[in-house]
Amino acid sequence: MTETDDGPFDAEMLEAARITFAGPIAFLKSAPTLEFLPDPEVPEIAFAGRSNVGKSSLLNALTGRNGLARTSNTPGRTQELNFFDVGDPLALRLVDMPGYGFAKAPKDMVKKWRFLINDFLRGRQVLKRVLVLVDSRHGLKEVDHDIMAMLDKAAVSYRLVLTKVDKIKPTELLKVIESTAAEARKRPAAHPDILATSSEVGLGIAELRAAVIESIG
Repeated sequence: MTETDDGPFDAEMLEAARITFAGPIAFLKSAPTLEFLPDPEVPEIAFAGRSNVGKSSLLNALTGRNGLARTSNTPGRTQELNFFDVGDPLALRLVDMPGYGFAKAPKDMVKKWRFLINDFLRGRQVLKRVLVLVDSRHGLKEVDHDIMAMLDKAAVSYRLVLTKVDKIKPTELLKVIESTAAEARKRPAAHPDILATSSEVGLGIAELRAAVIESIG
């Protein structure tokens, strides 16, 4: 699953992506509400996913920096939009979005986060794509369908990324990829191709970097 809109990622694209993410990457700021958003000066790629889907670990693997995004076993730790600058000169920003679908957070907090995410998705002109992370061991859940419906309604391009693929058997992974791709094909704003990744063993990370660069091209 290493395709762009125009076909497989070629060596040139993979190398360009490697060079970009080998350069300076730094945390910029957290935005608890929209008024704290950074100026919309460069393309942005956002990461969304259920709590404990492995979002922080994947961001760390993507950037090659172990401590860039905080990892936690506590659902809902990321409570704000966190922005990271990539490149010098600045090429793009990564946005770590609050995890969704956590059961233990207070309802008013869940509602607040949902409004923040919804308003950000609808109003951010520089947002080029959202990468929706899905735990390959569990596949798409109802909360994933909810965020996909939100993205479809907001007309925000998104791509489904399977995480923790080293944790399941290859035959099971193939089934999950096929079922996830079938769902993506039904969605108006979804990229048709699925990326399979593992932050633990580095599988699919080069392709994920290329997918980010392709999104802002």
